[in-house]
Amino acid sequence: MEQYVIKGGTPLKGSVNICGAKNAALALIPAALLTEEPVVISNLPDVSDINILLDAIAAIGARVERINRHKVRIVGATVSQLSVDYGYVDKIRASYYLLGSLLGRFGEAEVAMPGGCVIGARPIDQHIKGFEALGAKVLLENGQIKTTATQGRLKGNHIYFDVVSVGATINIILAAVMAEGNTIIENPAKEPHVVDLANMLNSMGASIRGAGTDVIRIKGVDRLHKTEYTVIPDQIEAGTFMFAAAVTGGDVTVKKVIPKHLESITSKLVDIGCEVMEYDDSVRVVARGPLRATQVKTLPYPGFPTDMQPQMTAALTLAQGLSTVTESIFENRFKYTGELNRMGAKIKVEGSSTAIITGVKGLQGAHVSAPDLRAGAALVLAGLAADGYTEVDDIKYINRGYENFHGKLQGLGASIVKVESEEEIERFKKMA
Repeated sequence: MEQYVIKGGTPLKGSVNICGAKNAALALIPAALLTEEPVVISNLPDVSDINILLDAIAAIGARVERINRHKVRIVGATVSQLSVDYGYVDKIRASYYLLGSLLGRFGEAEVAMPGGCVIGARPIDQHIKGFEALGAKVLLENGQIKTTATQGRLKGNHIYFDVVSVGATINIILAAVMAEGNTIIENPAKEPHVVDLANMLNSMGASIRGAGTDVIRIKGVDRLHKTEYTVIPDQIEAGTFMFAAAVTGGDVTVKKVIPKHLESITSKLVDIGCEVMEYDDSVRVVARGPLRATQVKTLPYPGFPTDMQPQMTAALTLAQGLSTVTESIFENRFKYTGELNRMGAKIKVEGSSTAIITGVKGLQGAHVSAPDLRAGAALVLAGLAADGYTEVDDIKYINRGYENFHGKLQGLGASIVKVESEEEIERFKKMA
């Protein structure tokens, strides 16, 4: 099993290029199936979630041509089945976006019910509410979600989400772009990847206004056409490297980003004592002195992102004073704190939503396991700051969302390797 082995204590310095946003790409790939014409998507991150979703659409008949590592050509004209195999949904929840795109184009779709995960059940009730409002019949049978447009084509409608849901917002946009008439979505998610989806669909001939605001208005069109589109930069990858600078006392410039998307992250880095400089398409983070304690609560965009909560917590373990982190998006997202405590952190979780962190002077290397994607990244950050060696297991989770994570960290001066055997671990420790 692959592991990361880290020798901590080196301040990260230099610059790193950020990849395309995984969460945006996971919505854009299903959107490409809404037309029979070819769609070219550039700046795709080369991570396992993206590769699995490309395999999933190929399995239902779409033609998928890898132009290069970060660029793909998708032709949806050859889609021959409207049921997505459970094996793909089991691996990545975003497979359920194929419900919206297949239902929107063909009037029916069947996808296995997404399973829960360690950071919460993530119910799909708002997805179902939206599909039904558009005139679809939704059945849950034997673990399958079966959707059918009762009149052959979906009908536009006024939809109000009871809670802000990124997944439901994306799925209903995909379903509504070719529905008959107008659709209004109130209380939608405003995340940058929701806006990115709307921008790509508009480049294909859709009529979507208001993405990123409190109300999205969609005028249904009869058909969509080909396009070439570039995925936005990954806000969470960028934030992870920004916090890597903070925990190691480093000086890191993240390049190829949209600084506005990082404002909530930047604000918290300033709160804990870092210096942050913004440029046109890059952000520099300098950590000169001890980190300071703060309070943070995760919120839908433009608030502090839940996917940055573990990395923030890792930094606060080394901040002077008492910090609190409140998780308002997902339950059960603090399971990783036990691993940080094994490294010498002092974190007490109250209920399922609040972590109280007493800053310590230093962390110690330990053997830890990544329980999920972002928690895994946080454990790597803690290992970079710790004395001695840290071994991180289950890095398959980290590979879901970070392209060449250890290679990019090495480029900033980190002492980190990916290994597959005890012999490689011992070899690294002798050389480090």
